[in-house]
Amino acid sequence: MISTTLGFIHTSATLVPVFQQLAAAQLAGVETFHISDDSLIKDVIRRNELTPLTAKRVAQHVASAEEAGANYILVTCSSIGRAVEAAALNAKVPVLRVDQPMADAAVQIGRRIGVIATLPTTLDPTADLIRRRATAAERDVQITERLCQGAFAALMSGDAATHDAAVAAALRELSSSCDVVVLAQASMARVADALSPSEKPAPVLSSPGLAIKYLASVLLDS
Repeated sequence: MISTTLGFIHTSATLVPVFQQLAAAQLAGVETFHISDDSLIKDVIRRNELTPLTAKRVAQHVASAEEAGANYILVTCSSIGRAVEAAALNAKVPVLRVDQPMADAAVQIGRRIGVIATLPTTLDPTADLIRRRATAAERDVQITERLCQGAFAALMSGDAATHDAAVAAALRELSSSCDVVVLAQASMARVADALSPSEKPAPVLSSPGLAIKYLASVLLDS
């Protein structure tokens, strides 16, 4: 059997252990390596958009991962998703944006989809992806977006309690009015896990676990 090497590209080094643990548990026999460059997400946040120059640098990281021996690449940041899709068109190996399996799962669960984020640069790309994946699946969806204002800044300043309270409030609200709730950032998953079932009656989806589950279905022998 030809060995499989999965290359991860991150915009935060904090995600390396998250995906290492998931891969160790679900991708037995798959070799992995990680590339991390937090300047990518810092540029997106500073400029409040994904610029052509940043997109070019994403493509360069994808090319580097391919040159390093990856025969599958996962990019773990939703904010640069459009750049990932563009880079995939020129890559010789499959390249996956981390939130695509989550978007596909959401459109299969229900019509009313809630999307929560703490950054507009993540909210917009995630909602856009869900709309496009719904169209591809011939599903009619209604998306409700919620931006937790100030939550990201609070988290970055060390005030996790304020961040968590804002995210929890949005989760309670959308979970009571939507068929499924999508977390645009993986960092919010622990807040969802802390809520009781009665506080989140609708399924709540986060991208890391679903992405690795999808890769297991693709990379491992059936």
